[in-house]
Amino acid sequence: MATTTLINTGAPVPRPPRSRRRVEGVYYLFLVPTLVLFSLAITLPAIIGIVSSFTNSIGFGDWKFIGFTNYVAAFGDPAILQSYLFTFGFALVTVILVNALAFLLAVGLTGKIRLKTTLRTVFVVPMVISGIIIAFVFNFLFSNALPALGSALGIDVLSTSLLASPDLAWIAIVIVTAWQAIPGTLLIYIAGLLAIPTEVYEAADLDGAGRWQQLRRITLPLVAGYVVINVILGFKNFLNAYDIIFGLTGGGPGTSTRSIAMTIVTGFTGGDYAYQMANATIFFVIVILISLIQLRITRGRNTF
Repeated sequence: MATTTLINTGAPVPRPPRSRRRVEGVYYLFLVPTLVLFSLAITLPAIIGIVSSFTNSIGFGDWKFIGFTNYVAAFGDPAILQSYLFTFGFALVTVILVNALAFLLAVGLTGKIRLKTTLRTVFVVPMVISGIIIAFVFNFLFSNALPALGSALGIDVLSTSLLASPDLAWIAIVIVTAWQAIPGTLLIYIAGLLAIPTEVYEAADLDGAGRWQQLRRITLPLVAGYVVINVILGFKNFLNAYDIIFGLTGGGPGTSTRSIAMTIVTGFTGGDYAYQMANATIFFVIVILISLIQLRITRGRNTF
């Protein structure tokens, strides 16, 4: 009987061609309606808005193309430049305050304290309340309760409403925005802290490291990815600030606390549709650039 001997030459054995996977019809059943709705609600209005920014349209009626006139005017408009300056300054201060307080609270709420589960629940309550409701409540407090308390204690700064001062109104906006934003940031930090193995801290205790050294040399480096995520997401969210500012100051006194979003919406209702569409397009490009920076910074980080 003849035998067949297989000789291994070291060459790779060719694989049979893959058969193309058949896509189930239910996939298209879920994809197509969602894609159509997204296109009609987001993509199409965005394209129409960008095209309108190159016209003299007031939102209805006749219009004609005027090129980059709206963009040139927007870059030289003091009101728009002021709104950008306020929004970016407000976002920077708020993101620092929110992350600092949220991180400290997360460290405390993951420590060995009593009722920490109950306290976590209490601290996340502001996250589920509407921003406009929060703004109206704090508007009453800043306009009535706080001035009454300041007058009773003889504190001149607090005896008048912070919301009535062009120089101090932004502080009230930062406080209220931080009060609502801290819970979401807190939850992310708690998740990061709970992901750190307890063995790391036990080894540090054996080496004689104190609480401050553990926080600086262990905790902070291991949650650095979470810090990056919170800072970038928070900054992007605060750039879109509208409801809390609207409920607290309405952009005032004057235009001292008018954000970019509020400037755009005010222009829509004031007959500057195409002009503010140009402003919205500029803002859109800035947000896209920030998103690209986010992808660049977080690429390769395994934070969740």
